Amino acid sequence: MPSHLLQALVFNIRYEARDIISVELRPATPEVVFPSVEAGAHIDLHLDTGLVRSYSLTNPGESNRYVVAVLKDRASRGGSRYVHEQLRVGQFIATSVPRNHFHLHEDARLSVLLAGGIGITPLVAMLKRLSALKQQVHLIYCARSRLDAAFMTEITELVTRSKKNSITTFFHFDDENGAPPNITRLLSNFPPDTHFYSCGPGRMLEAYEKACVQLGYKNFHMERFAAADLPKGRAVDQEGYWVELRRSNKTIHVPSDSTLLDALQTAGCKVESSCREGLCGACETRVLSGDVEHRDSILTKEERAANKSMMICVSSCRSGTLVLDA
Repeated sequence: MPSHLLQALVFNIRYEARDIISVELRPATPEVVFPSVEAGAHIDLHLDTGLVRSYSLTNPGESNRYVVAVLKDRASRGGSRYVHEQLRVGQFIATSVPRNHFHLHEDARLSVLLAGGIGITPLVAMLKRLSALKQQVHLIYCARSRLDAAFMTEITELVTRSKKNSITTFFHFDDENGAPPNITRLLSNFPPDTHFYSCGPGRMLEAYEKACVQLGYKNFHMERFAAADLPKGRAVDQEGYWVELRRSNKTIHVPSDSTLLDALQTAGCKVESSCREGLCGACETRVLSGDVEHRDSILTKEERAANKSMMICVSSCRSGTLVLDA
């Protein structure tokens, strides 16, 4: 097993909602140390099938265990199906250390969490963290039905224990309301300094982003489970481009019909990767120079302008030679 991975034991598997289970991992041996969990963070599970899949952690502030929730996706490419149908208590599994591209601003006067379906996973972690800090938070949880809503018992317990109504909630279930939620209406009338967070299906995130802009909010954040439609940018030269790997002392040609990640792996370079959609950050690589075409769903506009790193699974080079710290 690679040295950067942690050996974990599947300690518990629990039913959370229809087609959703939570998986609790513990260190496989006393020598294995789990770094502590931040709200919004995720880990990569390295499955026996050779697949690597990213899952959000739901237990912030803990360091002796990792808990993730997994939806059995009907369009699964093998990851969620394997976890649901083959992963069992007592098995060993390799995991990455937590990474976080969905940071919680813990000192916000008010935080609003908008969850859609399995998108509750990083947001329930934020809810737990804000509850521990006794911060004001409003959770909006949307799902197809109550049967599809995970962590309802935990959420109810957090609300019950909250002091001075610091946690408020609103639930929308499509089957009971006869229609999807009106996101703009749900997000209206909050103070301008509120911090908003959302995770869920692509259409919900599009409506969320549009509503926040329309309502004049500045502090809105989101995490995607599926890649957004990529904006049209300048076309890469039909002959491709060259990438220099400074530490490896290699220069590799990237064909126009290949991703940078695929070209590096074809050349025998060992590169960490997981989602291959610019969502998880596993392949983030430091940029030393080059005209990068950023196509990921992680970096902010400011981070893209700084041009200090790129997700090599989807991003590329517009022209010239790209130089990476790899």
